[in-house]
Amino acid sequence: MKLFQRFAFLFLLFCSYLFSQDGTASVDSIKDKIFVVVLDAGHGGKDSGNRGNGYYEKKIALNIVLQIGKILEKDPTTKVIYTRKKDVFVDLIKRARIANQADANLFISVHCDSHTSQAYGAGTFVLGLHENQRNFEVAKKENSVIFYEENYEENYDGFDPNNPESVISLTLMQETYLNQSITAANEIQKSFVNNLSRKDRKVKQAGFIVLKYTYMPSVLVETGFLTNAKEGAYLNSNKGQVQMSKAIAKAIIDYRNSLNLSINSSTSIGNKLNTEADKEIAETPIDSKENSSQVTFKIQIAASSNLLETKSNNFKNLFPISREKEGRLYRYFFGETNSYVKAKKLKAKAIRKGYEYAFIVAFRENKKIKLSTVIPK
Repeated sequence: MKLFQRFAFLFLLFCSYLFSQDGTASVDSIKDKIFVVVLDAGHGGKDSGNRGNGYYEKKIALNIVLQIGKILEKDPTTKVIYTRKKDVFVDLIKRARIANQADANLFISVHCDSHTSQAYGAGTFVLGLHENQRNFEVAKKENSVIFYEENYEENYDGFDPNNPESVISLTLMQETYLNQSITAANEIQKSFVNNLSRKDRKVKQAGFIVLKYTYMPSVLVETGFLTNAKEGAYLNSNKGQVQMSKAIAKAIIDYRNSLNLSINSSTSIGNKLNTEADKEIAETPIDSKENSSQVTFKIQIAASSNLLETKSNNFKNLFPISREKEGRLYRYFFGETNSYVKAKKLKAKAIRKGYEYAFIVAFRENKKIKLSTVIPK
């Protein structure tokens, strides 16, 4: 049965690919494409999470995640994957691997916060540098679970959750998806405020290991403070967990819908750029020997206002990577060749790596030129 379901799922993916005009998702087909969400219940097993007022963070997070999944699974075009569905301990890096292997569109990690005061309210985090000490303390608390893992020094390259400088290395990989992560986090935060009248603790950035190793938009949700007497009781109650799960599920649906509106934007890395030149590429079957010695082809895989180091591990191990600034945006390119045939192979490789909307760009004397002027018809 599981084998049949796997083939059925792959068939649906193939169909969504086949009926798009150029092998990528069009604005109209995005709604029908399988949207994969990985739901991560924080902590578990030997890691209880915080025990504010005697509650168990691991149990509350799991209950909320299972209810979110139940809501989302009602939509046949949404596939939900869980990092855990029972009270077991899962390494942080394994949680990320589950999401990556599923080629997920969104990763949501659910937690409960704690504080020495009676702080309250729900907050969302995306990966980034800490803007203040409080953000660092939240990240340090969640990251400290790596000490439960047997090979944490090997898995995390000597990462020290107690050292703020260690966090800097975390930000580079997820920077690729920062804009989309913020959009998803904003939807969740807005849902908390508008639907549940929760205190708005805003979207913040901090260095969470569980977000660092995911290759998709990722958000960590702090549903509230167990250390607050009133809020802890709310989160531990069936009513509170049902309300929180509904609010988060609604936000995930709203985020998916927002992708339909922003699919043509070039300000987020990996978004599709529907140019006439790109259409010409797909329709051109031959190479041009005359132009190949004069023209250089590169594969654009990203465009963002964020300045990233052109290291392969920041771009899913693609190499070489080059960068060019155009206005307020930095454009990132993979590969370089004088052969259009080879350029198409490089583009295919970038797509296999997850850059679904990669496309070929032509240069002459380091200046971008129209493909129609160098590719024969």
